Amino acid sequence: QVQLEESGGGLVQAGGSLRLICAASTRTFGGHTFAWFRQAPGKDREFVAAIIYGTGRTTAYGDTVKGRRFSITRDNTKEEVYLQMDSLKPEDTATYYCAAMMPFAPNLRIGVGAYRYWGQGTQVTVSS
Repeated sequence: QVQLEESGGGLVQAGGSLRLICAASTRTFGGHTFAWFRQAPGKDREFVAAIIYGTGRTTAYGDTVKGRRFSITRDNTKEEVYLQMDSLKPEDTATYYCAAMMPFAPNLRIGVGAYRYWGQGTQVTVSS
């Protein structure tokens, strides 16, 4: 069983930065691939970024955040996953969710259905 709790959301002006934190409660943290998704009102849940299990040497980013505005990292010692968000835009406004795949799933995936465990989400609002 994996429990995920997001924090770090809030209100920020366009061009600003936020750092989201996903704290995981699990005995197998190092074995999980984690991802961040987001969902704006009236829209589908959208892939933002993912980091593979273990050392996290493989990452992936959604098309809307490419260009290195966002960066995903993990700390296996603290059992936390981070999403550093820079140069924020009003269109980044959404609820951001942390998700985890089953342990040692062989490939990094970007689809919602590939993730078994989900947090409750943290709101990010970017004002223009």
